[in-house]
Amino acid sequence: MKSVYGPVRTKENAMRAVFLFCAVFSVLALTAITVFLLASGVPFIAKTGVGRFLLGTDWQPLSDNPVYGIFPMIVTTLYVTALSVVTGLGTGLLTAVCLYRFCPKKLVLPIRQMINLLAGIPSVIFGLFGMTVIVPFIRDYLSPNGVGYGIFSSSIVLGIMVLPTIVSVSLDAMQAVPESYYEGALALGATKEQATFRIMLPAAKSGILAGTVLAIGRAVGETMAVIMVIGGSPEMPKSLFQSVRTLTANIAMGAMELSGDSLSALIATGVVLFVFALVLNVSFAAMKRDKTEKVGKRGGK
Repeated sequence: MKSVYGPVRTKENAMRAVFLFCAVFSVLALTAITVFLLASGVPFIAKTGVGRFLLGTDWQPLSDNPVYGIFPMIVTTLYVTALSVVTGLGTGLLTAVCLYRFCPKKLVLPIRQMINLLAGIPSVIFGLFGMTVIVPFIRDYLSPNGVGYGIFSSSIVLGIMVLPTIVSVSLDAMQAVPESYYEGALALGATKEQATFRIMLPAAKSGILAGTVLAIGRAVGETMAVIMVIGGSPEMPKSLFQSVRTLTANIAMGAMELSGDSLSALIATGVVLFVFALVLNVSFAAMKRDKTEKVGKRGGK
């Protein structure tokens, strides 16, 4: 009589092999990208000089005496990221609070699904919307110098793009807080608004911070939408209404036409972005671990 466990074990071994292959492939892909960036970018940074590359204010890869300074792009990236996250965090957090406690229950799911649809819209569509609607509006009504492109328009577009992340993570974080916190606050005489903003939001701060870190990562790495609304000049930002360039835009705009040392400079720019992403991922992991430890201690009590 044949054993019925043979085919089952064969399937288990096959699935185990598939899972192992996927895990190894993911690790190899990350390793290959890391080795490529470090092998191609670090020697150029060492050749140019760390200070000269990171703190240089001129980017002239096509001149007779090429100069590779990415400090203006670093500053622009930080400005755009900060403003977009502030814009998205304010709007997204209030939206999450509304869905969590103040919105009619029958509307919560449709509204959340509509917000989540934003995450599936291609970046180029956001860029096209920004270029044809936001940039002209800023140029005609808000800009003091008649320039619509720049940090301000980019931060608005990116603020819209990070909304799904902030809303979803913030809402999940608040829903993970025990309902007894809210009911206890009401029992002590707090209003609905006080219980939500003074009790539930602080209790969910770890999850909200994690969502903010994810939003920052999305804003730092965005390319196509930013290129279409930021202008593209590699200059030091002196105004929110000025044609400038981020690190990702710098790589995308020069990747097809540069070669030699100029291409190595773009890869070195990718190393800087890689370090930014690494710092964000480590920060997110630390926040997640801290949240898990707090939940464990609370459960132990």
